[in-house]
Amino acid sequence: MPRKFSKKYIIEDRTDGVLRFYFRRKGQRKIRLPGVPGSDEFNAAYYDALNGVMKEERISPKLSSRGTLRWLCEQYFQSAEFKLLDSRTQYVRKLLIEGMLKEPIRPESEKLFQDMPLSAFGAKAVRVLRDRKAEVPEAANGRLKALRAVFNWATLKDVELALTNPARDVQYFKTSSEGFHSWTQAEIAQFEKRHPVGTKARLALALMLYTGQRRSDIILFGRQHIANGWIKFTQFKGRNRKPITLEIPIHPELQAIINASPCGDLTFLVTEFEKPFTSNGFGNWFRKRCREANLPEHCSAHGIRKASASQLADRGATEHQIMSITGHTTSKEVTRYTKAARQKVLAKSAVSLMGRTAASDID
Repeated sequence: MPRKFSKKYIIEDRTDGVLRFYFRRKGQRKIRLPGVPGSDEFNAAYYDALNGVMKEERISPKLSSRGTLRWLCEQYFQSAEFKLLDSRTQYVRKLLIEGMLKEPIRPESEKLFQDMPLSAFGAKAVRVLRDRKAEVPEAANGRLKALRAVFNWATLKDVELALTNPARDVQYFKTSSEGFHSWTQAEIAQFEKRHPVGTKARLALALMLYTGQRRSDIILFGRQHIANGWIKFTQFKGRNRKPITLEIPIHPELQAIINASPCGDLTFLVTEFEKPFTSNGFGNWFRKRCREANLPEHCSAHGIRKASASQLADRGATEHQIMSITGHTTSKEVTRYTKAARQKVLAKSAVSLMGRTAASDID
């Protein structure tokens, strides 16, 4: 049965096990609201309905039928597995899934994937959705990863909304992409020349370079994380599912830069309004600092994390030593980060074995 929600004119309905929210004012027809309370799309729709300017396409949208692909995805969006993902991951994954749901099952067909019964949604359908992005392999693999996540959850013993995972046996496309560009020593030096010690930009660079962490971590660093020359923190990524806590010694050069830099009260890095950065806000701000240094567009904050790992590899650090800094739990990603540096180290050792064969060895 529908029940009243705490916000005025909002009711909650769990008919067929699907959680939906409606705007219902006395004497008027109820209006389905998208998203969940507190989300931007929900709030925008709520105030449109409250002011009587709800757009026509938002009124009485088609409800998902039980047993369809959309119905399953709606269940997934309400699951603990989805809600425990980082907010950015939730946003991207939902965007990918919604895009697939609204695609026709065949070109020019009026039937959409969202209405396909789960019994008919097999590996062939998954392959169709993957192959439609074949020209952009990373995007195709993103679709496949999202579908695997939905059906991995749906086939759990305590969920059992699907019998099998049709995406499991569909292969990812091989890609030649190395991911984010790893900064070179020349690019780092160019940035440092433009942004000397004592600037916020140089502090940001040093925090990433000397800790090997992501931008989502370094924007949270503050003096409260440092004790006895060590910085201790839990990585932001995966903190809700598989938290990784690291303790890393503060490099003397990093400490000197912190001491010489303007810092905020709770975080070292703050905006012009003395507020902590958001991850995206920092990324945009840092890209501007890169442009000021006349660096190529492929130079990004994440590339410094790769450069940090590559420098360690270049200087002979083992994979486990690098993993103790980056927080990776397997060597697969570290190997990708440091492939070029490792090649240089091995080549250097190999060349040292070269030389003219002694005459006494020829017989």
